[in-house]
Amino acid sequence: MRQVIATAGHVDHGKSTLIRALTGSDPDRLADEKRRGLTIDLGFAWTTLPSGREVSFVDVPGHERFLGNMLAGIGPAPIVCFVVAADEGWRDQSADHRDAIAALGIDQGILVITRADLAPDRVEEVIAQARVELAGTGLGQAPALAVSAVTGAGLDELREALDVAVTGARQPSPHERVRLWVDRSFTISGAGTVVTGTLAAGTLAREDRFELCGAERGGEVVVRGLQSRGGPVEQLGPVNRAAVNLRGTAPEEIGRGDALVTPGAWEVTGSIDVRRVTGASFADAPTELVVHVGTAAVPARVRPFGDDHARLTLTRSLPLSVGDRMVLRGGGSRRVRTGVSVLDVDPPALARRGEGTRRRETLEAMPLAGDAAAEVARRGAVRAEILARFGIPLPSGRLPGVERHGDWLVDTDSMERWTTRLREAVAADRAGDALSAGLPRKAAADAVDLPDPGLLDAVVAAAGLSQADGRVRDAASDDGLGAAEESLRSLETRLAAEPFSAPEADDLRGLGLGPRELAAAARQGRLLRLPGEVILLPTAPALAMRELAALSQPFTASQARQALGTTRRVAIPLLEHLDSRGWTRRLDSGYREVVR
Repeated sequence: MRQVIATAGHVDHGKSTLIRALTGSDPDRLADEKRRGLTIDLGFAWTTLPSGREVSFVDVPGHERFLGNMLAGIGPAPIVCFVVAADEGWRDQSADHRDAIAALGIDQGILVITRADLAPDRVEEVIAQARVELAGTGLGQAPALAVSAVTGAGLDELREALDVAVTGARQPSPHERVRLWVDRSFTISGAGTVVTGTLAAGTLAREDRFELCGAERGGEVVVRGLQSRGGPVEQLGPVNRAAVNLRGTAPEEIGRGDALVTPGAWEVTGSIDVRRVTGASFADAPTELVVHVGTAAVPARVRPFGDDHARLTLTRSLPLSVGDRMVLRGGGSRRVRTGVSVLDVDPPALARRGEGTRRRETLEAMPLAGDAAAEVARRGAVRAEILARFGIPLPSGRLPGVERHGDWLVDTDSMERWTTRLREAVAADRAGDALSAGLPRKAAADAVDLPDPGLLDAVVAAAGLSQADGRVRDAASDDGLGAAEESLRSLETRLAAEPFSAPEADDLRGLGLGPRELAAAARQGRLLRLPGEVILLPTAPALAMRELAALSQPFTASQARQALGTTRRVAIPLLEHLDSRGWTRRLDSGYREVVR
């Protein structure tokens, strides 16, 4: 069992020192950090806990100028070590980091009081103060311990507490879709592009193909190699720090804020509707804010829908999911303004007057985790795989008001409306032209105003209609040929008396029965059209079989023609029709037999 833990807390409260004491490694990577004794960017280290479980640390800067870097560190991390120094107590950046944790919905972690050797008599006071400040956040009831990285006091207890936290932490599935937010990108001689990030769910393996969602480029990349905790691995599951050697991209084409995702499994979107969960309302929000999600920081235009809801239009698209938590900051601000949860990753366009108000009412009714039935009702129909891409859970049982048609989830009321429209359109087509072969599929889909043409088959079936040759028709309403009906009845009477005396072309012209009339009659099942425009009744094949069965087997085409009392023009196509139905069988070029 592995896990990733991020630090949080005010500048100079001993976060990096604590990581060094726990792991024996210095998380400060930059020369400027070492010279100034100030964490500027993200640092990384790892260790093995007493139980043998492995844990990686993401050390974040505490200074207000580097809050963006701090958000990139804790954004993908599931557990936080919140650090407060015993000798200084709660400070300004402690509050900033608390607000960030609350905004991101982090609810797994430990409160660590550092520098206990400098103010042992203040430990209980600082814990109490931190409890008050963290009340209402996911860390309000987190375990609290006091340590000294200098003397080593409390470190063993902290290791045990980390063990407990890791054991009790939620364990994402290795089978989930991957979204690896990149926090570093660099080049290794002989290996090429390497990126690092926290794998929060899913699995990475060598030769896996992923979609790059980047500021500079997108497209496919391939995992050339993997490392974790300093060594090569064949594959990685959650939760892990991962170094991924990529094939298919240059290092300057990928960087912090980009993501590697399972192809086709995420909605890559630049427009989202959100709900405020912490912080300032949208009532007086500026027109532009910076959105922090994962390791990304992207400017976005803000359209408020009242105090608690808004539409964010991002300057670049990101792989997002319903339920994602985000931090919003002003462009020049060093503080967290608002925490939001994503409600819709594919919101409808709002072009008409009053639609903003209606949208607010819709968003107010939405649950944070998404509502599959409501999403189906809003769209009329949606494929199950699309809901999964949006991150909306689909219950195993039946959804109220939803029908399944293959991989489509269809709103019952919408289906009823569509079937009514389709029946009306088919009836109108028939009324306008009694010889119509039916409504073309495109015209049918347009008449119904389907959200996707792929739904037409389901609507046709639900409407009790039929399809043939790319057209939709109502076989039950085929009750005549309009002006040609009298001529058709005359032909039917003639063929009933002489079933194998197919009319000649001149006879058909005299009756006014052209190709359209004959095709319509055949569709209605009133005539049988054989090659060479041989026209018979549909009963002709069965009648022919009675005569052929009485012949000595096998028989020739000439013997069949004589038995049926017809011409070669009629006999040959009729015999070939019987062959195709498996009623007769051709033995050689001269003989056939009845199949018994």
